[in-house]
Amino acid sequence: MAEPIAGAAVRTRFDAIAPLRHPAYARLWTGAFVSNIGTWMETLALGVYVTKHTGQAAWTGTIAAAGFLPIAFFGPIGGALADRLPRKLLLMATTFVQTGLAALLTVLFVVGHPSAPVLTIIAFGNGICAGLGFPAFQAILPDLVPVKDLPGAIALSSAQYNLGRVVGPVLAGVVIAVGGYAWAEAVNALSFFAVIAVLLTLALPKPREGARDEKLLHSIVGGFRFVRREPGLRINAIAMCLNTFLAAPFIALVPAMADKVLHTDIGTSILIAVQGVGAVMMAFSLGWLIQRFGPRRLLVGLMAALPFALAAYAYAPDLILSSLAIFFVGGLYLGALSSFSTVAQLRAPAAIRGRVLAVNTMILGSLYPLGAVVQGKVADGIGLRATTFGAAAIMAVVLGVVRIVRPGITRALDVPVAVPVAAAVG
Repeated sequence: MAEPIAGAAVRTRFDAIAPLRHPAYARLWTGAFVSNIGTWMETLALGVYVTKHTGQAAWTGTIAAAGFLPIAFFGPIGGALADRLPRKLLLMATTFVQTGLAALLTVLFVVGHPSAPVLTIIAFGNGICAGLGFPAFQAILPDLVPVKDLPGAIALSSAQYNLGRVVGPVLAGVVIAVGGYAWAEAVNALSFFAVIAVLLTLALPKPREGARDEKLLHSIVGGFRFVRREPGLRINAIAMCLNTFLAAPFIALVPAMADKVLHTDIGTSILIAVQGVGAVMMAFSLGWLIQRFGPRRLLVGLMAALPFALAAYAYAPDLILSSLAIFFVGGLYLGALSSFSTVAQLRAPAAIRGRVLAVNTMILGSLYPLGAVVQGKVADGIGLRATTFGAAAIMAVVLGVVRIVRPGITRALDVPVAVPVAAAVG
């Protein structure tokens, strides 16, 4: 039978830093934080560079999409590999490749001005690595902390990611001003070694016996089948689809909002940093909020509030009010995204954890870039403010209609997992 949902993990007294008292998790958290600072430096550098050199929001969205689109295909493969292969080796291999791609970008900026299509190809390569490695990264968290600290560990992982979002853009602004785009890429390349060094110190469980006996394609299909048949995971996946397609693209279009709408050179750094602050504050609060309200009520509340914050961001008249609005957008979006991950982690049996988490990865990797490209192209025609507001309005309407037509649809998130793994994936 499938393992029951770890209800105790959300009923115990919440301690925000409890996961960091486990040395292995603390090391991974620190290494990932250093690497994410470099990643966000690159994100800002490429966003600013492409926006200034093309003058088109569509290219800004396309570069961001190229980094996520491969996840739609390689995420499920990565999830299956995470359940079949040593997760540490899989993570080290993908991290080494990403280090090489960052070094290549450094060289390209040193010797000239790389074109948007070239940057798109490199971003695509990074996306492949993310798709193959991220499910394994998520799947090792329950191996580093006890189940009672798992929601807090997921929240702290979100916090370090968004702390990198705060520190990275600020540092990138300084580095680009002093040394140019090449320096920002060089720092990113070096930052990956922090993750590699930490992974070398981790002792992780081996894959279950016989994990490689099942054909890869059948293993991938089994993960999707389990998510489809388990009611809580099915609702979780549907909600994530809505959130990712309509709300998430604001992230990719921040450089365009700052440059083409607000007409400020420092706006991109400020907006990304403030968004990160909001996300970090939410991340440190998320464990307590889950303990206080439960995953279902929290997720519903966050998704209901997000469209209103996004609409306010769309029509904020200046950088100050835009920063205030994106602070709330960043917090609400991060809270919803982390809630999707928490639900999946708590409801996924250990034997197929990588494949279940890969479904979330695939949703993010497919619908976020699709939404970014669509909203970028629409924005080139009707304006970014109207486009962002329209996406928020559609999300609010869909949530309202579902609330009226299927008022109890989210209750499955409160029911313990009762779907046998063998029956669901077989």
